[in-house]
Amino acid sequence: MRLLYLIALRLYGFAIRLVAFFNGKAALWVAGRRQWRRSHQAMQEARPSEGAPLVWVHCASLGEFEQGRPVIEGLKQARPGVKVLLSFFSPSGYSLRKNYEQADYVVYLPLDTPANARSFLSIWKPALAVFVKYEFWYFHLKALHQAGVPTLLVSALFRPGQLFFRSWGGPFRQVPAWFKHIFVQNEASAALLRAKGLDNFSVAGDTRIDRVMQIAEQTPAFPLVEAFCEQAHVLIAGSTWPGDEALLIPFLNHHLPEGWKAIIAPHQIRAAHIQTLSGQLQGKACIYSEADEAALRSARVLLIDNVGMLSALYQYGRLAYIGGGFGAGIHNTLEPIAFGLPVIFGPKYEKFEEARFLVSSGAGFSISQMAELHAAFDALLPEAAYREASEKARRYLAANQGASRAAVAAILAEMENS
Repeated sequence: MRLLYLIALRLYGFAIRLVAFFNGKAALWVAGRRQWRRSHQAMQEARPSEGAPLVWVHCASLGEFEQGRPVIEGLKQARPGVKVLLSFFSPSGYSLRKNYEQADYVVYLPLDTPANARSFLSIWKPALAVFVKYEFWYFHLKALHQAGVPTLLVSALFRPGQLFFRSWGGPFRQVPAWFKHIFVQNEASAALLRAKGLDNFSVAGDTRIDRVMQIAEQTPAFPLVEAFCEQAHVLIAGSTWPGDEALLIPFLNHHLPEGWKAIIAPHQIRAAHIQTLSGQLQGKACIYSEADEAALRSARVLLIDNVGMLSALYQYGRLAYIGGGFGAGIHNTLEPIAFGLPVIFGPKYEKFEEARFLVSSGAGFSISQMAELHAAFDALLPEAAYREASEKARRYLAANQGASRAAVAAILAEMENS
């Protein structure tokens, strides 16, 4: 199994290098790892830690960073002298957070080979490592285990189909035991670990909940968005993909009631895509980067053509549509419910604990066709129904916060014992 894993990694690295000739994201992945030993060593030597402990936090991409972020910030608040090494696997996470002020070093994780893992640890010498959600890089975790570096896993989710729980999983079956402690999001994940005979875990929930509640408390204002919204009810469609937009655009054209407006923040913000959406809308649409206040006041739809605003835009909403449910899976539903917005999303949501709760409680609606989108929207128009759904969404967050505090407490305890 180890040999097959190594072969797969080598093939993956080779394929990425081929694709990099005509794919920008792949090119960033390759460039970010070129001569990484030299660049990491130079980075470490340029900012000596002067004896301060180094905590390594690894995230796959931007979504996992949002789960790791409250842990990093809680740790920095409790122990300002601690140094934080933040690593990413994906260019989308690294590119957007390479200047994150709470991290002392931000790097790409080198490909998971035995030599790379040993070199990475030799250069950085972390006192403790924190992996986020489901980053299970075998050789990096093995190197940490063999070096005796305490390693935590936060906001973890486990599924029966993972290699750890398969009879043919080989050496991967021992990976969960390498973690000093695992903070799982739900009881289903805990049950899988318990059945494997492990006890190095606790159910703590999702650290993203702490993050979205923090965002809701510290939300910046956007005067141009306020000019657009005025007194209207606003449907906010976040992180939409073409599969979502195929339903949303006709819905906005023919079904959005008087007194309502819409904000669309698509996942793909290329100018050509934004222009295509604008051309498909029958009511007046404005593009955020091009609009002035006068134009916004008379517009029916606002198209967001930047990255970074969406989580704060939900403060202006009455109802949210979350994209991704017609593809790999829905995007973040926690951000809108932090502002009390009921949510609508596509059919692929089962991997997400909060989405399953929202659907079962009536605070969220899964749709797969236009008639279902109409029905979900209309069900939330009566004030009493809307308030009930909104309150259920808020209660979910209130009942499940605190995962970040538990992780920070465990990190501090490990550091004090080392």
